[in-house]
Amino acid sequence: MSLPHALLTALVERSCSGSDLAARFDRSIGYFWHATHQQIYRELARLEEAGLIESLPEASTRGRKRAYRVLPAGRNELKAWVAQEDEPAALRDEFMVRLRAEAAVGPTKLDGEIRRRIALHEAKLALYREIERKDFPAEPQDRETALHHLVLRAGVRYEENWLELLNEALIALQKPVGATRSRRGKPAVATARAKQK
Repeated sequence: MSLPHALLTALVERSCSGSDLAARFDRSIGYFWHATHQQIYRELARLEEAGLIESLPEASTRGRKRAYRVLPAGRNELKAWVAQEDEPAALRDEFMVRLRAEAAVGPTKLDGEIRRRIALHEAKLALYREIERKDFPAEPQDRETALHHLVLRAGVRYEENWLELLNEALIALQKPVGATRSRRGKPAVATARAKQK
């Protein structure tokens, strides 16, 4: 996903000023695609220059605030982007490498970092569940609401998955050091296979 398409999506949902858009972004799409307010304002200028959105001074603010709305070209761009084929994102997470490094050079104090991450994921999960409780008290009956709920459910499952994995990591760290490694530092299974050849 790209920031321009995230902003186009938010503006199709509701035209608003840059500051209002940045605040809305933080409370919705920002949970899934992070961007600073400075990045948002820069991208709004690019989208306007490309003829995908337009800005108009808001009468009530005497020109200090500009409201942005999506033009037909912007809707067409968003529709084309939604329909395009894309490969699933590859897992690229530094923490996975840190787990491998812990196996290679540990024990370290990784358990403290894991507990810190657990607290962060628990807080985010609680937030998502509260949003779900308030915004989706019943099964959605229309397409738009069902899709919004699905995006939120993806966030819930993401946090649940991380909590499960991190708790499993704490259990793994309690296992004895070197129980499955040979004297050369290679896994015992790999060493046994090498001897059979």
